[in-house]
Amino acid sequence: MRNLLITSVTLILLCPSFALGADRKVIRPKNAEQNAGWSYGILVEDTLYVSGMGGEDAAGRIPANFEAEVKQSLENISAVLKEAGMTSDDVVSVQVYLTDSALFESMNTVYKAYFKDPKPTRTTVVISKLVGAGHVEITATARRRDRH
Repeated sequence: MRNLLITSVTLILLCPSFALGADRKVIRPKNAEQNAGWSYGILVEDTLYVSGMGGEDAAGRIPANFEAEVKQSLENISAVLKEAGMTSDDVVSVQVYLTDSALFESMNTVYKAYFKDPKPTRTTVVISKLVGAGHVEITATARRRDRH
């Protein structure tokens, strides 16, 4: 029991946002679907968690060209970042899901042009299928930088 109490007190002292229940703010781009059934982004203090974004445009169309699909996916992430007052420079981690490993080089070409150095950490996973008809889904975590 004593160890549990010490652990709890340590957590409260080291993670005050955990102890106080840090505020969570839902971030939704202005033109995004209101009742999507999920949040486009959740902002907790200075960290933004962006949901997986496919390459669909506002009308729900996926470009026939794969590189255009990747670009649209990143633009969808940008819309969430912008709504939170952030840019791609604030992104610290990215997860990319591809339906075919042969698409990696094409994705990587677009990705490298989108993010400046130092690039965010990245995990790329090949899966058999995404929900919907797309070939890529990208999720990101961003941390507001000190702007001084």
